[in-house]
Amino acid sequence: MAGHLSKVALSAAVLFVVHWAWSGQQASSSSDYTCWKVYGGTPDDIHYSTLRQINRDTVRNLAVAWTYQSGDEFPESEMECNPIVEHGVLFVTTPKLRLVALDAATGQLRWSFDPNQGEPVATKLRNRGVSYWEQGEDRRVFVVAQQYLYALDATSGKPIASFGDSGRVDLREGLGRDPKLQSISATTPGVVYKDLLILGSIVSEDLPASPGDIRAFDVRTGRIRWTFHTIPRPGEYGYETWPKDAWTYIGGVNDWAGMSLDEKRGWVFAATGSASFDFYGANRLGDDLFANCVIALKADSGEQVWHFQGVRHDLWDRDFPAAPTLVTVKRDGQPIDAVAQITKSGFVFVFDRETGRPLFPIEYSPVPARMWTVKWRRRRNRCPCAPRHSRARCSRPTSLPPALPRRARPFWNNCKRFAAAANSRRPACKARWFFRASMAGANGAARRSILKPECST
Repeated sequence: MAGHLSKVALSAAVLFVVHWAWSGQQASSSSDYTCWKVYGGTPDDIHYSTLRQINRDTVRNLAVAWTYQSGDEFPESEMECNPIVEHGVLFVTTPKLRLVALDAATGQLRWSFDPNQGEPVATKLRNRGVSYWEQGEDRRVFVVAQQYLYALDATSGKPIASFGDSGRVDLREGLGRDPKLQSISATTPGVVYKDLLILGSIVSEDLPASPGDIRAFDVRTGRIRWTFHTIPRPGEYGYETWPKDAWTYIGGVNDWAGMSLDEKRGWVFAATGSASFDFYGANRLGDDLFANCVIALKADSGEQVWHFQGVRHDLWDRDFPAAPTLVTVKRDGQPIDAVAQITKSGFVFVFDRETGRPLFPIEYSPVPARMWTVKWRRRRNRCPCAPRHSRARCSRPTSLPPALPRRARPFWNNCKRFAAAANSRRPACKARWFFRASMAGANGAARRSILKPECST
C-alpha cells in the first residue's frame, strides 16, 4: 500500500505540473499565480492558480503523462511533499527523504540526493517540501532531514561546501542549550526572503523538549542572522507571562505548520504551537506568550510587528494547524489586506494585515474557575463571531444529532455541559473520556484549501 501511495502521489502531481513547467519560464515574480515556485504555491500561501488549461470541461480528459517510482516505500511510510517547479525542474522528496530533481515535462531523473548516506531507513519520516533560492547562476535548494538543514546545488544536487559544515547546518545548535540534548527538525519548508531562509521547527510535544525559536539563516553561509525567541528571555516582551527562567527548561512554542510572506511589506507571518507538554501546564503558569499565536515579524530582522494569541495557557493542544493565509477582503467596496488563520476548533480568525486588528468581532467567554485546580486560571476563551461557520462552532450543542444511536444519549447529555469548541475548558476531573471531534476543525499543515486572492465580507 505504501508503494502504491508513493507512486500515485507523484503521478497525480504530474497532471498539474506539466503546464507549470512551460508557464514558469515566463513568470518573473514569485507571487505570479501561474507557477508553483514555493511550498503552498506562492508566498501568501493560498494554494491558488490562475491557470485555465485544466478546468471543469477538460478535467475529464486528464491522463497520466509520466510516472516516477521512487522505490523508497516501506511499511507505514508516507509522502506529504508538495513539489515545486523551477526552470522546468520538479523538486520533490521521497518517503525516505531523498530529494530528487525531475524533468517536469518528462519525469526523467536529473539527480538524487540521499541525506541518509546509504544507511537503512525503517521508521516513518515526514517532509512537506523544499525551499529554493537563486541569484544569477547560483541556484540552491534547501531541505531538512532529521536535525540537519542542507543546501544543495539545484543543477547538480551536490551539497554546497561553503554552506555551514560541508553543506549542512545542525539545527540543534544556536538554541541556547546543550546541542547534544536537543531533538529538533523541520517538516515544513521555510520561506525565502532576499538572502534569508526563515525556518520554523518540529520539536517534542512531551518533556523534555527543545525551544521552538524562529530563525533566519543566511542562504550563502548558513549562519544564523536573527532569532525570534518564542519563549521570551529576560528583558523581552512576554517574559512575564511565564514562570521565571522558563526559557531554560520549557520547550515547544514552535512554528511547525509553515509561514507566509508579504514580500511588499517585508513581513513574515508565523503560527506557533502550544508549549510542551501539550496537556499539562502546572510548570508553566501564565499566558505563555508566544504559544498559540499568529505573529507578524519583520523578515529582515525578526522584530515583532504584532501578535494575536488564540489560546492562553493551552492545555489541550489547540495550536494553529496551518500557516497564516494572506488574502484581500473587500469592505464597502474597499480592499483590505488581511491575514486568515484556521484553527483545530474550526474557527477562522481574520485580521487586518497591517495592524493585527480583528476584522470580525471576537467573543470572549469566561472559563468557570471551578473547572480548574489552579485559582489564577480565570481567563476567557476567544471565539470569532464571523465568518458564519466560525460563529456556529462557538455555540453549545443543544439537540441530539440524528445519526447518534439512542444508547449514546447519556453521553450526549454529558457533552451538553461543555461548549462545543471551548479552547480552554475541560471536562470535570472525574471524566475518563475525551471528545476528539472537538479538535477536527482543520486538516493540519497539509490542508488543500484553495482561496481566491480576493473575497468579500
